[in-house]
Parts: sequence; structure tokens; C-alpha cells
Amino acid sequence: MLGTGLAGCAATATKPEAPEALRTGVQPLDRLHVAIVPPERDLQAQLLAGDFAIAHNDLKAAATAYGNASQLSSDATVAARATELALAVHDQDLAGKALDRWAKLGAKPLDLAEGRARMALDRGDTPEAGRQLEAMVATGDPDAWREFGRTLALARDPAQAGQLLEKIATPQRLPNDSSAWLAMSGLGESFGRHDYAKVIGEAAVARFHDGDTYAWSAQQAFRAGDKAGAQKLFAKAVAKDPKNPRLRLAYATLLVQGGDEKGAAKVLATGTQNPDTYTMRLGLAAHANDKAALRRLYDEIQRQPDDVQTANAFTLGQLAEILGKPEDALDWYAAVGEDDPRDFDASVRSAVVLHQQGKNDEAHEVVADLETAYADRPDALRKAFAVDAELYMDSGRYDDAASSYDKALRVKADDPEMLYGRGLAYAEAGKIDLAVADLRKVLEIKPGDIEASNALGYTLADAGRDLAEAQALIQAARTARPDDPSVADSWGWLQFRQGQLDQAESTLRGAWSQRKDGDIGVHLAEVLWSRGEHDEARKVLNEVRRLDPKNASLAKTEQKFKP
Repeated sequence: MLGTGLAGCAATATKPEAPEALRTGVQPLDRLHVAIVPPERDLQAQLLAGDFAIAHNDLKAAATAYGNASQLSSDATVAARATELALAVHDQDLAGKALDRWAKLGAKPLDLAEGRARMALDRGDTPEAGRQLEAMVATGDPDAWREFGRTLALARDPAQAGQLLEKIATPQRLPNDSSAWLAMSGLGESFGRHDYAKVIGEAAVARFHDGDTYAWSAQQAFRAGDKAGAQKLFAKAVAKDPKNPRLRLAYATLLVQGGDEKGAAKVLATGTQNPDTYTMRLGLAAHANDKAALRRLYDEIQRQPDDVQTANAFTLGQLAEILGKPEDALDWYAAVGEDDPRDFDASVRSAVVLHQQGKNDEAHEVVADLETAYADRPDALRKAFAVDAELYMDSGRYDDAASSYDKALRVKADDPEMLYGRGLAYAEAGKIDLAVADLRKVLEIKPGDIEASNALGYTLADAGRDLAEAQALIQAARTARPDDPSVADSWGWLQFRQGQLDQAESTLRGAWSQRKDGDIGVHLAEVLWSRGEHDEARKVLNEVRRLDPKNASLAKTEQKFKP
């Protein structure tokens, strides 16, 4: 019954009338008119275009887009950006319009004077540039002198900028701020106005008597060739500000240049320390082979708070390595943070330490991790492959070393350093043709390279081929480095291959006395054996065995000497 009732109601209901829009065929959107804004009148479009151009290093397009945006926007920062971009591309018309707009939106007097000064400098209008630069410093703005210096530093014509610097930045006008005086003196140096720079530097010392002014005067004295005067001034700088590690580093560097490494170490050891002072102290102690100083430095850093130790973990690793504490070195290298710029070097040193411990698989695993971590950084990746190759070379795995150098060369083709390394690996592996090809390629890329000339000459001599070419190459290396034992070794070996036994013995004895290198000793022993001096030859080989027991040529030569 209910169903019948509902059906009846539906059947008798009146049909509603359709809306007018449907009856006429006119849709609501047909009556809607959307105003299309041209891109040059669309602020957001211009800002996006400007940012896109900057991202693609198209400053001219960026200046145009921001110039348009500045006329549409009431934001002073947009006008400031437009002005800076226009000045950067030297567009006077755009810069003038952007600067006028910035002025209307409330630019500071300093900003306006700076913009006008830069425009005048750009078009070579020295009088107008001078007026605007004068206006800049007259504002009394705290940043006035800093912006004054920046404006001149950006000038196209150093002679014009130097002239205005001397005219305006006089001792009578510079503020009571030593940093401003030093900045002007430094700017004068960069413009070649050395007399002006010296006057301002000396006046700064007389007025302020602080560490920075003494240090700057010391640098000026050093550049002028007055090393003794520079040292005295740096000593005064450190005395004025003994806690400043930057000044002590500069003074220590000057002392090292003068040959006084002990004095440098003493200067660095006193006062506040930072990673740079620790690193330089390590370098000085290591160079002097002063194990006591190295131990004191190691203990000193370990007494510091944990955060200081972490900041110096790489230095601590180096110290532990030098002091014969390999496990400690590995722990410290592992503590170097990923954000530390020495993180890559820490991994390299870890690989080397593991290799020295005979843990070669672990060493190569560390390098493999580096290769993965730096796969998107070609320079670091190439270095990682080179480290892998060097580890293989030291293990006598020359084919593996050549393979690692191959990988490095796929990162950067024809890299002379990698070609040189692969050439040596090929030579050690007995692949002489490949070795000669690589070393000749290095000399094509770097004509006259001493290392490659010596290596190629030695490789040819050792193989007993192209001895005339070998002689020319090694002779060139001898001329460049007459006192280099490795070059003398190549020359002596060539003489041996040429049958000149007396000359070969004399040359190799001289090289051996200069440097107790395993390869030189082995070559000398072989020459002595060929001359019938068997006891002397065995004596030399015994010394090689003591000094370099893993020498690749030692075992082969000993086999030759057996009855």
C-alpha cells in the first residue's frame, strides 16, 4: 500500500520549470570576464623571472626583470635589489630608474649616494663620483666608511678609484675606528698606492697602538723587504693582544719564513689555542722530528674538554700516528665529524694506518666507502681512486694499482698525475709498452716535466731499449735537478745498461751516500756484483734488507746472487 501511494504522488506531481540559464542556453561562466595581466605588468611573474635568471647566472636578464618589478612593487627591498643588479651589469638607464624608485620608497641617504657614486664611477665621471663619495661619508652612517671602501673596490678603473681614495680618506677625516684605517690602507695597497697605504698604516699605529694595527704595519714592512722590522712589529702586535691566535699565527709564519722555527713554536705555544695553532705546532714539531714536543702537544690537547678534543680529532690522529700509536690514531680519525673539512683526509689516513698494520682488506674497504660517499664529487673521487692505487702499489699488486688508476682516469681523462701513476704501475708489472705510452702522454701534456722525464728515461734504460732517448731524458732531469739522488740513480742505472761499470758504480755510490733508498742500494749492489765485488754487494743488500725489507727488487736481486 505504501508503494502504491508513493507512486501515485510521483505521477501526479507538477514538473518544475527549468532555470532561465538552461532555457536560453547561456552558462554562468559565459558572463564571467577574466582580465589577463601582461607578464611585464605582473609583479610575481617578474620576480620569478628575475630569480630564475639569477639561478642560471644571467645577470642581465635578472636586472631587466627586477627593474620591471621595482616599478610595480612598493617594497623598497625589491628596488634595492634591482639597483644592485643594474649596477652589476653596468646598465646606467636601468640603474637610474631603479635608484629613483628606491628613493621614492625610502632609501637611506647612504644608499642613494652609494648608488650614484657607483654610476658615476662606471661612466668615468670622476667629479660626480667624488661628490657622491663625499656625501656618503658625510651621512655619519655607521656603515659609511665600509660602504665607501666597497664602492671604490668595485670600480672599473683602479687609477680613478685610487685617486679618489687618497683625496677623501685622509687621516684627518677617517673615523675613530682602527678597522676603517686598516681597510683604507689595504685598499691603497690593492690600487698600487703604496706610499698612501704606508702613511695610513703608520698613522693607524700612532693613533691606536693596538694589535691589529701593529700586525698590518708588520705585513707592510715584510712586503717592503724589511724582515727584521716586520718581526719587531709583529712582536708588539702579540704583546698588545696575546690572546689573539690569529696574530700569533701570522707572527709564527713570519718567523718560519725567516728560518726561526723554534721561535715560531714558542710564540704558538703561549696563549689561546685553536685548531690552526695546534696544526701549525704539529707541523713544526714533526719537521724538527722533536718527539718530546709531539708528545707534549698530544698530552696537552687530550687534557682539553671533550668538545676541544673533538674539534682537533684529526690533529690528535696525526699525533698518535707519528708517536707510534696506530690504534689510538684510528680512534681519533673515526671521531672526525662528517661536517669537518678534514673528514676525507681522516678516512685516507685511516686506510694508510690499516695498510701499515697489514689489514689490507680493511684498508681497501675504507677507500671503497670513500668512493661511494664522494661519487658525485669528481675531484674527491679521483683522489680516492689514487689512494687505492697507491695502497696496491705498496703491496706489490701492480695490476690492481693500474686498474684503480684506470678508474681515476675515467673520472678525469688524461689527468697527468694519474697517467704518471699508471705508467709506474705498468712498469712494475712488466708491461713496458703500456708504461712508455703513459709516460710519453704525460710529457705531451706537460712538456719537460722532470718527474716524467726521469721515470720514462729510467723505464727505457731498465728495459734496455731506446737508450739514446733514455739518455736525453735523464740528462734533462739531471740538468734541472743536479743534486737529486733519484735522478742520479736513473743515470747510474743507464750507465750500467750501457756497460759503463766504473761510471755506474761512482754515480750510484754518490746517490746511495745521499739517500739510503732501497732501489738505489739494490742497483749499487748489482753493479758491484757485476764487477766481482761480491762481498761488498752482499753488504749493501743486507743494509737494504734492514732499511726496506719489502723492496720489490730486493728478492729478485738476491736470487741472482745465489751460487
